[in-house]
Amino acid sequence: MKISVVIPVYQGARTIGTLTDELVAHLKSYILEVVLVNDGSTDNSDEECRKLFKKYPSIVKYICLAKNFGEHNAVLAGLNNVTGDYTVIIDDDFQNPPEEIDKLVEKAVSSGLDVVYGYYEKKKHSLFRNIGSGFNNAVANCLLNKPGDLYLSSFKCMSRFIVSEVIKYNGPFPYIDGLILRSTKNIGKVLVRHEKRQRGRSGYTLRKLVRLWVNMFVNFSIYPLRMSTLLGVLFSILGACLTVFFVIDKIVHPNMPVGVAAILTSTLTFAGVQMLMLGMMGEYLGKLFMTNNQTPQYVIRHILSHDNDKK
Repeated sequence: MKISVVIPVYQGARTIGTLTDELVAHLKSYILEVVLVNDGSTDNSDEECRKLFKKYPSIVKYICLAKNFGEHNAVLAGLNNVTGDYTVIIDDDFQNPPEEIDKLVEKAVSSGLDVVYGYYEKKKHSLFRNIGSGFNNAVANCLLNKPGDLYLSSFKCMSRFIVSEVIKYNGPFPYIDGLILRSTKNIGKVLVRHEKRQRGRSGYTLRKLVRLWVNMFVNFSIYPLRMSTLLGVLFSILGACLTVFFVIDKIVHPNMPVGVAAILTSTLTFAGVQMLMLGMMGEYLGKLFMTNNQTPQYVIRHILSHDNDKK
């Protein structure tokens, strides 16, 4: 059985060599393919990945992107170039030990699952990252109909079937877990270890997390539009009720002055809701425009592989 391992590399020059060495050492029982995708790193990740290609020419395939496109775009670039029966996605930070890959693959094969996610007893991320992950999973439960007990880990194993379905997406704003959940319900999970980050810090800033959430909201669900419609109806009803209340109150108490505070509060509230709805619709329209404008998912500067060397 052939196993492909896709590793999005971002500022991973100090870890990618050791990670690849351990993958080769631990996965000797499989025909192994390691796909390194350099997502516009500004350190010497390119040099390190080239060294690994020379060290393991029959195993390593190196894809260098022209700039930083984001983790999910980089993963999709890797998925478009894998040839394995099963594909494992793992980060370059060693928080998921390479020896845990066996658990994912064995679970997928023995149970005939399309996707197996790794989950953890305790995630050793920063507090900020854990809060972000919790919010992401809670939103995915609502917008993507994700099973409540499933944690959307970046450490997962995918069958050849589901990889083929995921790479059919040609839009510029991929969200890998959204593509998986809309393609199959044949999903499992397995308990794996989660280690502290060995070096550096997470590349996910607040801005990147917000952009990821927006991709999930806009590209894979129309629930936000339905929610805006519901909010509009609710506030219209509230406005009608307040109007009736103020008219009756004025009739009953004709000498009472007009409530300036109430007028300002209601005006600002309704204006805020309207701007929120307009912004949401603008986000949908903007994504459609960028897609129709053929914004690329990624741009490959070069690919190095034992059967195809493009420069």
